[in-house]
Amino acid sequence: MEELYAASMAGVDVDLIVRGICSLRPGVKGLSERIKVRSIVGRFLEHSRIFHFLNGGSETSETYIGSADWMLRNLDRRVEVVVPIIDREIATYIRDVILEGYLRDNVNAWSLRPDGTYRKVAAGSTRESNSQMSFVGEDILN
Repeated sequence: MEELYAASMAGVDVDLIVRGICSLRPGVKGLSERIKVRSIVGRFLEHSRIFHFLNGGSETSETYIGSADWMLRNLDRRVEVVVPIIDREIATYIRDVILEGYLRDNVNAWSLRPDGTYRKVAAGSTRESNSQMSFVGEDILN
């Protein structure tokens, strides 16, 4: 968390998509103004472990996938693996379909606020988007 805060203070935009609880506090002035945290909780319990890094306005990016559930209890007691996605087509799919799908979700998504509470992401004037159902070929969970 400290490294993410440091990155935010250095001007790096950080978007986190988490399954559940998150101790980090996004949007705190002078600390984490450039950090956003979105929680997706829906029908499926599994969640992707994707790490996507983009350097500034550069076209160059790096994408990794892994088993890593980076909680101390897991890092101390089991082996976690993270591997780079070298194939550009696969990396593009992961970014454009999976990550962007989660970021568009306005059915199962909750946004973490600076005070540690979550607020449901509203569909607003846009069409409902359910990332989990789109991944299995359904438009909207009934």
